[in-house]
Amino acid sequence: MQRVKCTIAYDGTYFHGYQVQPNQRTVQGLIEDILSTIHKGERIRISGSGRTDAGVHANGQVFHFDTPLSIPEEKWPVVLNTRLPDEVTVKEAEFVLTDFHSRFSVVQKEYRYRVYTGESRSPFNRHFSLHYPYTLSVTDMEHAARHLIGEHDFTSFCSAKTEVEDKVRTIHHIDIQEHEEEIVFSFVGNGFLYNMVRILVGTLLEVGSGDLPVEKIHEILEARDRNRAGKTAPPHGLYLWKVDYGCNQN
Repeated sequence: MQRVKCTIAYDGTYFHGYQVQPNQRTVQGLIEDILSTIHKGERIRISGSGRTDAGVHANGQVFHFDTPLSIPEEKWPVVLNTRLPDEVTVKEAEFVLTDFHSRFSVVQKEYRYRVYTGESRSPFNRHFSLHYPYTLSVTDMEHAARHLIGEHDFTSFCSAKTEVEDKVRTIHHIDIQEHEEEIVFSFVGNGFLYNMVRILVGTLLEVGSGDLPVEKIHEILEARDRNRAGKTAPPHGLYLWKVDYGCNQN
């Protein structure tokens, strides 16, 4: 058996998320069906680096699977892409050791969130960025973001439905870039809770709009109360951008 690691990109607009769900179109379900066809009906399971919700996109989602087939690693993208719809593409594939795991070997992840600030909504951006036609202070958002960097309990910044008990995570880096009528938030950390990035963005937008003072961010963190943070930003502006495995690569 050979373990294959694949990096994929997808437009999440018409998927009900990444993870397999009964009677729903999902990225994982689609890929597993294709792999089963390639393996003559044998059910092949893939393990992803994590799940993404309905409407969320990916530039660098990673999954692995085990195969008895003797297909060269450089051929796997072609084999899969010829069967995948246009909204999903395998960017690269490589053989890895059997102790590599797409989820448990992760060192850090990067998420990005796109905000379109043009006055009129754009039909070309409607599935790929949040339309937020208000004046924003990038400087204030950057100052607020500094309070979020480091190891913290992010209870205030995750969904109340989160079942994980340990809500301590480390954010290594937050970058906010403005390009004409677009603002891109980038978050790099060792892990992210359910809806965490979207709530962080929603809260930072309130800071940028002047509705929330910069110094309140520290108080919100310490409160460990979801009701203290801002709204959850919509899913369509969010991208799982990159998954980093460091020395755990293979």
